[in-house]
Amino acid sequence: MSDTLTVDVVDAAGAKAGQAELPGDVFDVQTNVPLIHQVVVAQLAAARQGTHATKTRGEVRGGGRKPYKQKGTGRARQGSTRAPQFAGGGTVHGPQPRDYSQRTPKKMKAAALRGALSDRARAGRVHVVSGFGIGEAPSTKAAVKVLETLSPRRHVLVVVERSDETTWKSLRNVERVHLLVADQLNTYDVLVSDDVVFTQGALDAFLAGTSRATAVDAAEEAAE
Repeated sequence: MSDTLTVDVVDAAGAKAGQAELPGDVFDVQTNVPLIHQVVVAQLAAARQGTHATKTRGEVRGGGRKPYKQKGTGRARQGSTRAPQFAGGGTVHGPQPRDYSQRTPKKMKAAALRGALSDRARAGRVHVVSGFGIGEAPSTKAAVKVLETLSPRRHVLVVVERSDETTWKSLRNVERVHLLVADQLNTYDVLVSDDVVFTQGALDAFLAGTSRATAVDAAEEAAE
């Protein structure tokens, strides 16, 4: 693992405007595929609503009266037309509302995200832009033009600062772009994107948040 990776910072005109440092402990760590798989499965499970529901024979409306007498008909005895074998009857062992979320320690989530970012960085698919040259009014045309100079690929993850409403409004309806603010960056969205584009401010905010989290973890371990 190297100490620091560097990537060119591109301005709105597509020209090099400097270099950004990508710390090796975030962008150049070993990619743990089983860990990433576990975290992504948990993330997708947590996104499930779990509101599916079927009615049992006790919940289906109707069928309160015995359909026909117990004996003498030659048919099998029945107590209700809402039994599972009848059309319109209840469902046996059907899905019921439940919580699909899985407990995933925050250190596992952080390690999986570092692994995913490192995989993209080593492939040259992490980009930094100083800005999209939009100005005060949103402009999808201008933002997309800048984005095309960074990545021609089909799925692009753009990470912006929470306060950067102009860029957000400019790119939020672009089909091939998925927008996130720096503190929402997660393993799944990195993996399903071909390229990751940070604004300079978003990269600084993300690295600052990572440093704070590392410091807190170190303090907790020392207290133990």
